[in-house]
Amino acid sequence: MLKTATAFGIEDALDQLGIKKTNNGTSTGSEWFSSKEEIASYSPVDGQLIAKVNVTTKDDYEKVITTARKAFMSWRLTPAPQRGEIVRQFGDELRRLKEPLGKLVSYEMGKSYQEGLGEVQEMIDICDFAVGLSRQLHGLTMHSERPGHRMYEQYHPLGVVGIISAFNFPVAVWAWNTALAWISGDVCIWKPSEKVPLCGVACQHIAARIFKMNNLPEGISCLINGDYKVGEMMTTDKRVPLISATGSTRMGKVVGRTVAERLGKSLLELGGNNAIIVTPDADIKMTVIGAVFGAVGTAGQRCTSTRRLIIHESIYDKVKDAVTAAYKQLRIGNPLDQHNHVGPLIDTDAVKMYQEALERVVKEGGKILVEGGVLSGEGYESGCYVKPAIAEAKNEFEIVQHETFAPVLYLIKYSGDVYNAITLQNGVNQGLSSAIMTNNLREAEAFLSQVGSDCGIANVNIGTSGAEIGGAFGGEKETGGGRESGSDAWKVYMRRQTNTINYTTELPLAQGIKFDL
Repeated sequence: MLKTATAFGIEDALDQLGIKKTNNGTSTGSEWFSSKEEIASYSPVDGQLIAKVNVTTKDDYEKVITTARKAFMSWRLTPAPQRGEIVRQFGDELRRLKEPLGKLVSYEMGKSYQEGLGEVQEMIDICDFAVGLSRQLHGLTMHSERPGHRMYEQYHPLGVVGIISAFNFPVAVWAWNTALAWISGDVCIWKPSEKVPLCGVACQHIAARIFKMNNLPEGISCLINGDYKVGEMMTTDKRVPLISATGSTRMGKVVGRTVAERLGKSLLELGGNNAIIVTPDADIKMTVIGAVFGAVGTAGQRCTSTRRLIIHESIYDKVKDAVTAAYKQLRIGNPLDQHNHVGPLIDTDAVKMYQEALERVVKEGGKILVEGGVLSGEGYESGCYVKPAIAEAKNEFEIVQHETFAPVLYLIKYSGDVYNAITLQNGVNQGLSSAIMTNNLREAEAFLSQVGSDCGIANVNIGTSGAEIGGAFGGEKETGGGRESGSDAWKVYMRRQTNTINYTTELPLAQGIKFDL
């Protein structure tokens, strides 16, 4: 770690965030618990050990859940605007620590420093959104069919919200959930990915300071660490009414089934197999920018990464040439060096998956247009750096039907009208993000219509990757159906209650039923 840490200020960033060589991994706020088992966090940037984190034991988990449930009893009684004030302070602390936290995200996960800063900015933005929302947790008032009665709906906090996040967005997705859960009156227990545990430790330190400064009890923000077995402690726990899980479709099916068996609630944000449709009326320059960033940003490890480029046959060669030419300009290397476009994959397992995908597409009849490969030598010692690759393929190829979490872009040709392209776009099991590049109003509106994209996100003249706070984020089909971070997503973190008030001296029954005594 020494060379990279010294050159890019990593050691100073870790110090500002309270990260040590060995860190306790279980916390109820200011209180931290240690254990004998550890997770070692190695940076994919240079392959060096950053630090270690203690794994949560069953006994420690029981302490966490007990403390969290106790904290909920008082936190739920705190007026929502006051809860919003705490979130505002948390957002301000993130502003102060944006640079060191962004560096940690970049160094531990491998995304570019600019993307690391952008991820922290997402945390700040959701805090701002949640603060305003804390004064707008509205219900509905409706007319009753019975004279002298009033009906309305209101929302109450659920209790303990369990959050399981993925490695590719090691801090933002937690903030999406926790900021809305906090203003809703819930308390949170977070299990970050075991591949990026230090980001979780850093965020818990930040949150703990804010709650302690405001004399609030332990347990409103809790952290646990470990592999899937630690996650199972929450998913099987009836005391956790909501599990919000982000990750692969395979993982989501296990979580969804487990939580459903105990009739709990789940919010699932799972895989994507996202496409950009390029019609004859597309702006080619805009298309190239959107497609290339979508395919290689975060080294293709976003759930919204562009996997497929569906191009009309009349402009296929022109778009193909423009995109392949753009790939020649990509600089691959240390993501903390802002001259580079592409950083490493998260680990060597991801590299193996990338290599297998390229082998599979050729076996199924595809053609490699931009050669991939693993980079070695100076600067690539971690073994996690790969070349972004492009392959010609067909939508029905089995490998194309699956999400490959790596910078592999498939070019697919279509003929006829835009509805043929939409059929291809929708012809996968995932339904997260989609886009169309066109200056034709009819094509754009068709794409957004009820017979258009079947994804939770549908964009016109921008790419598939990147989402703003305020719009509900999530997808359909095997993406899980969850919605986070905007619009009325706050309702997921609350329970709805219908109330009827009789202010008369009689008791008429609904539907005119007679029951005289």
